[in-house]
Parts: sequence; C-alpha cells; structure tokens
Amino acid sequence: MPTSTQRSDSGTSTNAAPAGTTGRDAPLLARNRVLDVVIMVSYLLISIGLYRDLWRGLPVSYLVDSGEDQNLFEWFFAVQAHALAAGHPTLVSALQNHPVGVNLMANTAMPGLALPLAPLTLLAGPTATWALVLTGGLAGTAAGWYWLYSRHLVRSRWSAAVGGACCAFTPPVISHAHAHPNFTAMFLLPVIVLWLVRLRVATENGRRVKIGVLLGLLIAWQVMIGEEPLLILATGLVVYALAWAVVRPRTLLASARSLVTGLGVAAAVAIPLVGYPLWVQFTGPSSYRALRHGMAGNDLTVFGALPKQSVGGQLLSPEQVVANPTEQNAFFGWPLLVLLLVAMVWLWREVPARLATITLLVMAALSAGGHAVVNGQDTGIPGPWLLLHQLPLYESLIEARLTFACLPVIGMLLALASDRVLVRPPRPVLPGAWLRWLTSRRLWFAALVLALLPILPVRFITTTRADTPALFSSGAWRDYVRPGRAIVTVPLPDTSNAHALHWQVVAGLEFPIAEGYFVGPFGPAREGTYGAERRPTSWLLAETAISGAVPAIGPEQRAAAIDDLRYWRADAVVLAAAPNAAALRATLDQLLGPGQDRDDVVVWDVRSVTG
Repeated sequence: MPTSTQRSDSGTSTNAAPAGTTGRDAPLLARNRVLDVVIMVSYLLISIGLYRDLWRGLPVSYLVDSGEDQNLFEWFFAVQAHALAAGHPTLVSALQNHPVGVNLMANTAMPGLALPLAPLTLLAGPTATWALVLTGGLAGTAAGWYWLYSRHLVRSRWSAAVGGACCAFTPPVISHAHAHPNFTAMFLLPVIVLWLVRLRVATENGRRVKIGVLLGLLIAWQVMIGEEPLLILATGLVVYALAWAVVRPRTLLASARSLVTGLGVAAAVAIPLVGYPLWVQFTGPSSYRALRHGMAGNDLTVFGALPKQSVGGQLLSPEQVVANPTEQNAFFGWPLLVLLLVAMVWLWREVPARLATITLLVMAALSAGGHAVVNGQDTGIPGPWLLLHQLPLYESLIEARLTFACLPVIGMLLALASDRVLVRPPRPVLPGAWLRWLTSRRLWFAALVLALLPILPVRFITTTRADTPALFSSGAWRDYVRPGRAIVTVPLPDTSNAHALHWQVVAGLEFPIAEGYFVGPFGPAREGTYGAERRPTSWLLAETAISGAVPAIGPEQRAAAIDDLRYWRADAVVLAAAPNAAALRATLDQLLGPGQDRDDVVVWDVRSVTG
C-alpha cells in the first residue's frame, strides 16, 4: 500500500533501480538480487518446515486441527480435476447432496488453482495438491509482499523481508493455514497492489491501459481463487485511500486520472472473464442469498493473547482448548502491539506510516464486530461494523477476518521502522542522546525479536487417516449401485463427519452420495447454511448416532425412510465404523430389514424399494 514507485510522499527512497544506473551500481544490484533469492527461498523453507509432517505422511497424513475441511478441499480439488480430465469442467456438482447438487462457485472450491493443478491431483492425489497449495500459498504470499515493499517502500531488503514475513506467518494466517487454503494462497493480492502503485504514477494512456488489462486479469484470477480475501483487501484499500485523501488530498487528486482509467480498463477485462461464474454463484443451481454468521467479531482481549499455533502459546498454555483453531484472527500478543504503538508514534511524520496507522486502527475496529466485546462480555458499545454488515457481500463475511487487512499495514510499519534504523540516521522527535540510543539498531531489532518470538508459528500436527472401507477401495460397491445412483452413508455426512467425501475420492468419484459438507440454500428464503436440508430419516439417524438409543420405529418411520431413499435416488445404504454403530445398525434393520455384512461395513441393498 505504498504510494509511489520512486519516492514516497514522505521522501523515503525506494529500491527501484533508476533509469540511469551506472556501472558502479552493478555490485549493489547483484547483491540485492542474491538477497531476493535468499529471502524467498527462506520463506519457502519456513513453509515446508511448518508442513513437514503433512509432506512426510502423504497421501494418508491429515492435519489434526483441520476438522473436516481437509476432506472437503481435497474433494473440491478431485472433483474439478476429474471433470476437467473428462472434458467438461463444471461449476456445479451432483456428487454431493444428490440429486440437488452443490454450487462449487458458492463454496470455496478455488477453481483458479484446482484447474491448473489438476494434473498433479490426477497423478499424485488431492492430498498432494492440498499440501502444495497450503505450503506454496504461505511462501508465495510472503514473497509477494516482500517484493512490493522492497521495490516501493524501503531500501533495505532485510527490512522488506520482515514486512513480507508479517503478511504470511503471523497468527491470523497461520490459524487459517490449518484448513483454509483460500486464506493462505493470497499471493496475488500483493501483486494487485503492486500494479495499483505503478498505475498511480503512470503518465501515458497506453501504459495505463496495459496496466489496467493486467490488473483485470489478476483480479479475475483472484476471484477464482478466493473472493473473501479479495473483498477484505479491497476494504483495506478503500480505508487507505480515504486516509490518503485526508492526509494528502492533492497527491491523490493528481493520481485520480491514472487510477480511474486503469481501474475502468481492469473492470472491462475482469467482468467478462468472471461474469458467468459469478452468475452461477449468485443465481445458478443451489445458490443462496447470504451466509449469515451473526455478529462474529473479535473479542478485544484476544488482540493481546497468544494463539495456540505459536511458540508463546505452546510454552504458556500447551494444553489450551480452542473452540475453533482456524479462526484465531487477532492473536497478535501484547509485545507486538506495544512495538507497533512505538512505531506509529515514532514514524508518524512519514506519510506511508501515517496512512498505515490509520488503516490498521480502522480495520481492527471493524474486525471487533457490531458491539465491543471484552472478555466475553458485550459492552453494548457500537462499532463501525454496524455500518457495513447488511451490505451485499459483507453480509456473508465473518468480520473477525478483517484483521487480514491489518497484516499488510503491520508489515509496512515494521519494514519502515527497520529501514529507518538500517539505512537512515535516527531523527528523534525529541532531543537527547537517550532517544538516539532508544532508536538504535541494536535496541530496535532486540525489541523486534522479543515482539515476534512469542507469535512465531510452530509446525502443524498431523495424524494418519483411517483406512477407507474396503467396500469402496476395492470397487465392491459396484455390486449394489447402478450408474448414476447414490449411496447413503450412515450417519449422513455433514460438517462434523465428512469421511464419505474421501471415500468417494478413493473410489474414483464414480458414485454420488446423499447430503454432505458444503454451503447451500436453506428454506424458502434460500439463506445459506452448512450442509443439506436434512430429510426425516437423516434426522433420525443423526440423533441415534449422538444418543446411542434405538428410537421407536413404526410404519410412519419406515414409510418416511422409503420416501427419503427415493428422493436421494439411492441404491444402497452403508454403515461403516461410527459412534454408536450398534444402535445405528439396529435402527436401520428395523427400517429396512436385516443388513448384509460385507468386508468391514454393513450394506442394505434398497434397489427393490427405490425402483
């Protein structure tokens, strides 16, 4: 989010090579190129180190804190790869929630990566694609922001490296890196900002058009990777631009023509490319109006807390129980917050730092939700999120995730402060040797280490995936299921039990399943919900799996079961290992007659009753 390509509004020179570079500059340029490689390779090695257990255990390793999301994303990758190989890439699939299907665009299916990586998925399996997207996403995101900072914000490569790392390896991203590849593979976002910066200073219409075309292509690709991170970035950029308009209105006005021209061209390029996918997402089969999460802002106390997946979290509370380890969106720790406050005051005279400070404070306030919550108690104090939460697109956004827009400006502040002590003599706002010592290199970097050490991420823990039932891995399911007909796995898959999606993948995606784990419409209003609208038999079996008690079964329940099986167009019901499996088998025996033991599952052949 810097504001210039050659010189910032505050006078901070950048590392961009001037047109008249002389031979004397060649050693410096060569050294900087070497540093670029070293820093980017370091990001990749850090990412591989975090996911080393996942890579070692392919293809059976499973991230412990991913819940059912690893099954879901692997299913997304596999479905799109198989559809592409068959010659008919699709945005809707009936392999889940048969026969209604699932709108892939209305879910986080990431076709922008799933399709290019389809060869890897087909050759090595979707777990390899999952591991690559997570690992490469973290490293690519850090590298992208590093490149932007090193070319358009600071002169020191090491300062830029600190800023880039803050955009990929701080708690909000690491929290989502358990299970949400759309929030790790954000490598296009800094590239989009980079070209916005270059667009701002473009003076020729031809160059503005070229940059606009490139921006349109980048934005379209990002829409197909992850719309939510793009919306969050756009929100942060709007706040940054508004702050810029207040702090330096003339500078912004001088750039207005370039920005309007380029963004107009970008829209003209992007809309035709993503128009149809977005039409499918919002109006196509199994689309929904909005996915409402209620008020889900950050408790103000968590900003200073340490996350589970960090050095400090592991040392201070290794046994902590976290309700959702993938949504620790604001656990920055008090040492970093204090250091940021120091940097804000120290660098306030520099325009980029001032804009970064304003953006950081506004986005943090937005992430706190509609009312300020302190230690779990609603204070009743309204927040700025109330101005946005009913707007289109924002109504489906989890506002706590708006801290992602804080990361680039946190990176800016730390990069600017590091650059100040590395390449510029201290300019204290107050006289005195003590303040010059306070802003010395040694003290600053000691403070930086102390601030970042507690939130350094630790490796992600994996477990070995349970074996797929032999009925599916051996192909024996074909003895019971006709082409195009569904299998009902018991209990039916949902957000807490999506093993059936993996079984489908192992079986080559040759049969659909009833219900599933996805986001789809619910009720006449078509509001978004997680999972299918349950049928009566699905409710009955879910309650049995939870309680372990066999319910009373009579003609009404048997008739409902037959109706539901016909609705699902099912040929077989399969019970694999599950909680309270004995009660589930007894229930199904009463509903459908005695089941057949086959390999390591129980099968009920229902072709005779479903037609």
